[in-house]
Amino acid sequence: MTVPEPAPGTVRESEAAVVRLMLPTDANFMGNVFGGQILSEVDKVAYIAATRHAKSNCVTASFDRVDFLRPVHVGEVVNFSAQLTYVGRCSMEVWVTVRAEALAGGTPRTVGEAFVTMVAVDSGGRPIPVPRLAMESDEERRRFEQGRLRTEERRRTRRHEEN
Repeated sequence: MTVPEPAPGTVRESEAAVVRLMLPTDANFMGNVFGGQILSEVDKVAYIAATRHAKSNCVTASFDRVDFLRPVHVGEVVNFSAQLTYVGRCSMEVWVTVRAEALAGGTPRTVGEAFVTMVAVDSGGRPIPVPRLAMESDEERRRFEQGRLRTEERRRTRRHEEN
């Protein structure tokens, strides 16, 4: 008996956002938030988006192109936004943008971004297929193609490192 393929999901259906106030415990002695703290939040919001799409537990396979563009300071509110850019058989690429603003008012500014590859897994930790991604705009189709190319490059690099 064949298991029916799950219905495709859209980028919009799996989008996720997390908002955090940066506290002194998140920062170094200069008041700049640790990069690792930012990465932890990036990983969490990527997990939410991937799990929404896969409707299954997911694990982080890789971080690709993490860019810290500007520092984040104690007391700032940071918005972590995630959306799927590419979906393969068992893996999903999630684009996370990080924006910060002063709590007392200020213009939000982009402070970072990352591409995170998540893999859907069963209860035994084995990869499982995920629904296809139904794109609704030319921009989503463009991002999907760029994600496919990044995924191919990650595979090529990984094979090269294994040899």
